[in-house]
Amino acid sequence: MRLPREASAALGGAVGNQGADPKRFWLALGMIVPLATITWQAIPAVTIVMSPSIDAWAVRAAPAAIHKGDLVMFALSHPLAGPRPVSVTKRAMCMAGERLREVERHSVFDGKVTNSSYYCGATLLGISRPMGHNGQRLERLHWGDHVIPAGFIYVGSDHPEGFDSRYFGPVRIERLTRMERVL
Repeated sequence: MRLPREASAALGGAVGNQGADPKRFWLALGMIVPLATITWQAIPAVTIVMSPSIDAWAVRAAPAAIHKGDLVMFALSHPLAGPRPVSVTKRAMCMAGERLREVERHSVFDGKVTNSSYYCGATLLGISRPMGHNGQRLERLHWGDHVIPAGFIYVGSDHPEGFDSRYFGPVRIERLTRMERVL
């Protein structure tokens, strides 16, 4: 019985010669509990995107068939990502059955391949880089000119420094979760 009065006083009910008012506690509780419940339900459903390669700050799962241009999330296991798989968000850029073509660029100085451009049909998806932003060597995808097999999707972004299928290849569809932009 003392809790409402003490909580009301803690919430600022007792000021100067004004006594504590338990109604303030119940009013605050009536606002805080629904707001906290909504937040508790919403936060696990939203994922913050920590990469500048996607034009979204926050995404949430939107289960449905994945189409070209959709945001997708998956666990990436790669030496450059670290010892544990990391969750990454990319776009579905070239779908199963579409032609993915790699065009190698050779150095004018020594003739060695310096990077590759990747095309889905006639659309440029991205150009590989020989080195990452920390100076680490990036091994690019050696693809040639082939159709993406059933069950796979080339994922990427418009960001020139994005780490995507240019380096690790198409991803199995069952590893992908369709996402939608929240912010």
